[in-house]
Amino acid sequence: MQTVMITGGAGFIGANLIRFLLESETEVEIVNLDKLTYSGNLGNLTEVMEHPRHCFVKGDIGDRKLLRELFAKHRIAGILNLAAESHVDRSIDDAAVFVQTNVLGTQALLAEAMAAKVERFLQVSTDEVYGSLGAEGKFSEDTPLSPNSPYSASKAGADLLVQACHHTYGLNTVITRCSNNYGPYQFPEKMIPLMINNARQGLPLPVYGDGMQVRDWIHVLDHCRAIWAAFCRGRSGQVYNIGGDSERTNLEVVRTILRILGQPESLISHVRDRLGHDRRYAIDASKMERELDWRPAVDFETGLAETVNWYREHADWLDQVVSGDYQNYYRRMYEGR
Repeated sequence: MQTVMITGGAGFIGANLIRFLLESETEVEIVNLDKLTYSGNLGNLTEVMEHPRHCFVKGDIGDRKLLRELFAKHRIAGILNLAAESHVDRSIDDAAVFVQTNVLGTQALLAEAMAAKVERFLQVSTDEVYGSLGAEGKFSEDTPLSPNSPYSASKAGADLLVQACHHTYGLNTVITRCSNNYGPYQFPEKMIPLMINNARQGLPLPVYGDGMQVRDWIHVLDHCRAIWAAFCRGRSGQVYNIGGDSERTNLEVVRTILRILGQPESLISHVRDRLGHDRRYAIDASKMERELDWRPAVDFETGLAETVNWYREHADWLDQVVSGDYQNYYRRMYEGR
């Protein structure tokens, strides 16, 4: 039996990763460390909270005393670090917490991992660290880092700390950089669940600028499979890009959601563009395919339809998530733009 720590395991990707591993890897035990900030939700893990191979701990990756206690108690062999502040808009509003969690938190986790002689450290990062593309080309692992938002700058800083620990101290590390995720349990500040939530209520769908920004979309379960492949088989010190090979403009995605829900395109409301909004991302995932025999399995049209249906069927979960502070955030981000 192997014990791994998944940080940020109550968030969107983390919760899906935990569900995936508990179902597919019978010899893996999971220590789930999550601070339970606004986007961390134990409702994402309701069915597995009492699973015998899942141990939830509320805590901060920056709490080094807690980390030492957990490493000693659970004999953790590997870390998959998904703990992060992750929304560009929030980072523009206040960058400090992004530096605190994404940079200083990662540094604390690395230091305690090395002290505990953890066998492998996987850092889950983002394609946004590469900056923005023109109309052609894709990001490769050799693309220079050129982050354009406080969020992506904090993630790039974390990546560089991970690489430095590998080069300087010999820590066994892998970094994954993924394109835009979608799927169940995603917090509705992100574009797809936000649009689904508004469309189901007949509310305006706020689209930044002209809506022609291009993103490469990947289903979260394809991402989870890729993370685990990189953790188990990735070469130490390497970076692996993960993408869905599914480029769409934001406007295309919004129109598709409206079509699935039978709502009119007149609900689309163009709002003032995000500050410093990157125009296009696209991922070259050929290294993942070549070295780790991984490919995305969920095509976007099928995955998006299934995602819309999931939110329809889990309206109680969605209503609970968007209550309270979310409404204040939504007004601050979109009203009057």
